[in-house]
Amino acid sequence: MKLNYNWKLADGYPPLTRGKVFSCFACGGGSTMGYKLAGFDVIGCNEIDPRMMEAYKANHGPKFSYLEDIRIFKNRTDLPEELYALDILDGSPPCSSFSVAGAREDGWGVEKKFREGQTSQILDTLFFDFVDLAKKLQPKVVVAENVKGLLMGEAREYYKKISFAFEDAGYEIQDFLLNAADMGVPQKRERVFYIGIRKDLAEPFMEQANLFYRKPKINLEFNETRIKFKDIMDTNASERVKINESIIPAYEYCMAEKTSDFAKYYEETTGKRKYFNTILIFLESVVSTIKGDCTHVIEGTMAYMNDTEIKRAGSFPGDYNFLNNKVDYLVGMSVPPLMMARIANEIWEQWLSKINTPCTPKTNLL
Repeated sequence: MKLNYNWKLADGYPPLTRGKVFSCFACGGGSTMGYKLAGFDVIGCNEIDPRMMEAYKANHGPKFSYLEDIRIFKNRTDLPEELYALDILDGSPPCSSFSVAGAREDGWGVEKKFREGQTSQILDTLFFDFVDLAKKLQPKVVVAENVKGLLMGEAREYYKKISFAFEDAGYEIQDFLLNAADMGVPQKRERVFYIGIRKDLAEPFMEQANLFYRKPKINLEFNETRIKFKDIMDTNASERVKINESIIPAYEYCMAEKTSDFAKYYEETTGKRKYFNTILIFLESVVSTIKGDCTHVIEGTMAYMNDTEIKRAGSFPGDYNFLNNKVDYLVGMSVPPLMMARIANEIWEQWLSKINTPCTPKTNLL
């Protein structure tokens, strides 16, 4: 499959003949674009943020769209039959509760909301609402994405509970820690992916993992050449947003010490870590994870990445219509399209293309 991080929506997609997908926690449609690049038809989405939904509709024109809390959506009794005949149910539950950069344990079980206009939610339980939806709709395959922090410390208990919940919902699950940088995306973005196949379809793909455990086999090893920042740098940029004078000493420290971590300067000079989200990008390195508020400073410039570079680092199309959303926020909250395209292509090649059962509705479990 020939794909490139630098693309446009105007280039079009391949024929969308590989199956039907529905996306939850859809944001601006990063994963949706990935599925389409891999030849899947994404027929709809669920999203709680009105501004994100506006951007999703503007760029993807979904057949079905549900602007509401997934806790409401999963209990609907009026869902169309097509949603009970999905090839893939996709979802990226909000992950700040498990992020190594967040409050982690101190934030678990606490109601919060990302932005004005959203419903307050306990973010660490939304994964289980997604599993409930999978149990109800019974797609052939489920794909769920989350942060690397889900594998660390006490969060591993959530990780195990999620696996058991998928099993109870009727799926054989395999999980992976994947890095977008190995998949042709110009960004070091590590994410956990749960990928499961419905139990009645799983047997041909099962293998013995150890003496007691079997799992569905799917190879998700990617070895694309890593793309350095110098290769995506906007060389036509006439102006850039300069860093504040107050952090110039930290910038100079990072340049001298060849470190990307601004917080190290403050730790050494004040004993406290701050500006830990401000990162120095070296021209010969891959960009670190784009977050909701991009504070990536470019080596030798004392200035931040611009929107063109952020889109390239996120493998977002150059002509994506962000409407009133900040580019760094929407890209930072999204699965890189090229990352999902690689995964979706392997799901097709190794699983779905070998399943001869037609895409017909399972029993309606309402």
